[in-house]
Formats: sequence, structure tokens, C-alpha cells
Amino acid sequence: MSQAQSFEEALATTQMDAERVLRMAGAVTKELKKAKTTAATGQVRDLRKALDAAVALSTELAEAARDARQAFDLDEADYLTSGAYAKELLALAAERGVAMFEADERLLCYPSLVRLLPGDAALEIDRRRDKKLRPSVVVDALAAAQQRPPRFRAEPFLESVAAAYRLLAQDGTGVQRLQDVWETLTLLPGQARDYTKPEFARDLYLLDQSGVVVAKDGRTLRWHASSGTRGAGVLTTVAKTGQQQRYWGASFT
Repeated sequence: MSQAQSFEEALATTQMDAERVLRMAGAVTKELKKAKTTAATGQVRDLRKALDAAVALSTELAEAARDARQAFDLDEADYLTSGAYAKELLALAAERGVAMFEADERLLCYPSLVRLLPGDAALEIDRRRDKKLRPSVVVDALAAAQQRPPRFRAEPFLESVAAAYRLLAQDGTGVQRLQDVWETLTLLPGQARDYTKPEFARDLYLLDQSGVVVAKDGRTLRWHASSGTRGAGVLTTVAKTGQQQRYWGASFT
């Protein structure tokens, strides 16, 4: 891939090269079919012509296939690691009107979270590994996901938040930072990796949008913002409107 080419352009060029080689392969197949037919009927001169044509076209086909392979010099691991791929995705999403931004080594695109896996030449989209890396394909898939209702169960999530809040609030009242709530929910080894802050922030937004605020014990969730929304402890996600959504604290009354 030349420096002037984007990931999308490199793949589009290779796609066109492959289509050209396929057309050449079709021509070889056509001559071989002629050879089969003329051999079956004994039309020797036509048979020889068909075989000669198949050999000549096969040589051209092999050269074209080698040229296509040599032209595809993409180092996908390097492109993913360098940050160039993320920038290309962000630019293409903006061009197509799909809200996306980068946070905590992930790309946030409501309601999806995207993580790059350079070593595997793959993406992880909402914990599902996907090897389809072409930017236009990825952006289209994320845009389609925005049109479907998110798979989210508000009531169990609210109970988890309420349980963590009770552990933090010794007297059962007061505002607690949501980052502390997340840290409480992920105390066990490996849980912070399995359930990341961006995922927690996304789920907070989905809970917020669901309108579910009353826990089983009758207490009502209240969101709190403060000067903390401009500093440490802020959890950021992307809203359905495409705007950044920030969460800082909560209480149950």
C-alpha cells in the first residue's frame, strides 16, 4: 500500500484487480470448454487452437495474478497499530454522518464499542470478533446497528448499580462517584478487563434512556453532575444523537 493510499483505497484497488483476473480466468475456462467439446467430437484443428489459446491465456492469467498479489502490499498490523486505521474510520464515519469518537483506546459509536486487535488483524465490536476490516463495511455495519434496539436489560443493571452504591455509601445516602461504582463492580481479578469503563459508561447511558430509576427496594436513582464533570472521574460515552454524554455521580433516595 503506497503512503498516498488509504486502507479503503488499497482494498478497492485489489478488488478491481481480482475482478480483472477473474475475467481472464473466465476466458481460460471458455477455451478449455471448447477443447473438451472438440475432443469429444474429434474436431482436431479446433481442439489444437483451443488448447493453444488456453495455454497463452493461462500464462497471462498467472502474470496478472502475480501482479495483483505484488500490488497488495498492505501491512494491516502496522496500519492498525499506528493509529492510521482509527483515523480513517473516524473520518469516513464523519463523512457518512455516523457519530463516532475515540476514548480509552476504543472507538465509541452508539450503541457499539469497537476495539482494534492489530495482532489478529481483526476488530472486536461489542465483544464479538470480526475480521472484516474494510472501513466502509465497518461503518455501514455500525450505522445499521444504530437502527436496531440495543440488547440491554435495564432492571438487572440498575440493581447492580444499587448494590455497589450500598457498599460505598456507609449510611445509605449521599452522592457516590460512578467511577467508584464501576471499581466496586469490578473488584475481582480480571473483571476490570472483562467489563471496561467505556462499557460501563455506555450502559449508564442506556439505563438513563430506559427511564428505569426505581430499584427493587423502592429507592430512586438520581444522577448528579458537579465540577467533577470537567475533571477526574468522568465517564464519557456517545449518545444516540451523536453527542458526547458524561456521567459523574449518582445517589439513591
